[in-house]
Amino acid sequence: MVELIQNGGWVMYPLLLCSFLVWAVAFEKFWYLSQFQKQSQLLYTNAKNLVFEKKFEEAKGLCHTTHPMVATPYLALFEGRELEREIWEQRIGRRILETNLSLKRFLWIIGTIGSSAPFIGLFGTVLGIIKSFENIAATGKSGFAVVAAGLSEALIATAAGILVAVMAVILYNYFLTKLAFINIEYKNKIEDLMETMV
Repeated sequence: MVELIQNGGWVMYPLLLCSFLVWAVAFEKFWYLSQFQKQSQLLYTNAKNLVFEKKFEEAKGLCHTTHPMVATPYLALFEGRELEREIWEQRIGRRILETNLSLKRFLWIIGTIGSSAPFIGLFGTVLGIIKSFENIAATGKSGFAVVAAGLSEALIATAAGILVAVMAVILYNYFLTKLAFINIEYKNKIEDLMETMV
């Protein structure tokens, strides 16, 4: 890795940082979404049992023992059951949107790196080509031996930028698909509970 960085020039350092950020965010999202699904399923199962028994206050109490991001829409569900149906649904809908936005936290980092990493690599390519021309100007000679170092730097930077971008785009698309599934499942469970309560 050290040799690769040396050959790729200083442009490799931003790409290394981008790679680190992509994997750090990816691992955080894997863990975060896994915990969200577990807590959401547990809260739904326990709340459904209490709703069937008409124990709405106990169901509301469950929300205070769960992570606020999971529990806030459920709390709106149990607290607003005396409201008009339209107002009740709108309030729950707003809380669900807030939860959906929270689930997307840090995802923009992966998306930004996926679109910008190739350009960082291309910038390294341009610098490598400039270095090659400088070597030609300094030596007064041309040929492969003179330009090899600059071209090597250019190609390594380009390859590194593409590699980082490909991984970022794959992970970004994976998380978008995963989030869409989680959001639909989460919303449907709350709406099922609402219909049961009505």
